[in-house]
Amino acid sequence: MRSLYFLLPGTDGKFACGGLFAELKTVALARQLCEATVVTYQQREPHTPFLDDVLRQDTRDAIFVVSWGFHVPKLVKRLQGRSVIYHAHSAGYGFRLPSSVPILTVSRNTLGYWGQRCPNSPMFFLPNQISPEFSDRGNSRDIDVLVQVRKSSEYLLKQLVPALQPHCQVVLLDRFVDDLAGLFNRSKVYLYDTAEYWAQYQVTEGFGLPPMEAMACGCQVFSSVNGALADYLDPGFNCQSIGTYSTAYDVDRILTALQNPATNPLSPDFFDFYREDKILVRLQQILTSINHFFDHAEQQPSDIPNLTPQRIMKLRIQRVYQKLRQKVVGN
Repeated sequence: MRSLYFLLPGTDGKFACGGLFAELKTVALARQLCEATVVTYQQREPHTPFLDDVLRQDTRDAIFVVSWGFHVPKLVKRLQGRSVIYHAHSAGYGFRLPSSVPILTVSRNTLGYWGQRCPNSPMFFLPNQISPEFSDRGNSRDIDVLVQVRKSSEYLLKQLVPALQPHCQVVLLDRFVDDLAGLFNRSKVYLYDTAEYWAQYQVTEGFGLPPMEAMACGCQVFSSVNGALADYLDPGFNCQSIGTYSTAYDVDRILTALQNPATNPLSPDFFDFYREDKILVRLQQILTSINHFFDHAEQQPSDIPNLTPQRIMKLRIQRVYQKLRQKVVGN
């Protein structure tokens, strides 16, 4: 099994975000199966290798894992000739990758995007992990409605929240907290609406950990279902949609949910697929397949044409030509 270098721009400060924390969880999982090291490439950090230094070493028995969306094309070009995996958290970035780069996606939504964009690349699906602390502790809940400010839509913050505040207690979370699971366990309803946020960046919600973590803690969730949220959210069954038709419609449904706590909470089995033991089994099989692929790629060049924009244009021209030819022959 080759060792893994997980490339990150940095691991703290301005780089702290959900994607970073999810990637670090993947590193921790990989370390249970093989040698795995975090390597930074923008910010030098104590006790963490820096990419410039690593590339001066013999890396023939290593795989570089890139994941920071907008940095991926430059990193793949820089690592040309080395074994590289793209750990894709989102979709919509617009670039394509050579078939020599396996793509590991965190959602089926993202898998479908990259499966269309890079159909000749080895493809795998490994969902993000839901940590054990995200579970229903059976505590009393003293928060009516919880909202995380970051990534929330203007509608949610400027229309829905003010409309709810006269009727119930709304807590706005605008900072990092050490025990988010504890906060979810104190909350009855959790609101999440990110379609507007991701549309601005023209990329997708890659997984959407907070709603699933809230559900695992027993919250009733009102959420948008954009991007990978549609992987697991089922409006009307395990959640309710938000930003639906009118503010009054949202308010009415949220207040009803507060008066009628869920009588049939989700079974813990629903979350099993996203827990560590199941993910480790998948990751073991994926890494075995990827190592076999790189063994093959060292001996055999690719001979399948990539689906580049030029090839797509060529195929379209051929299709038009064939239709014209059929008309001429038919006449």
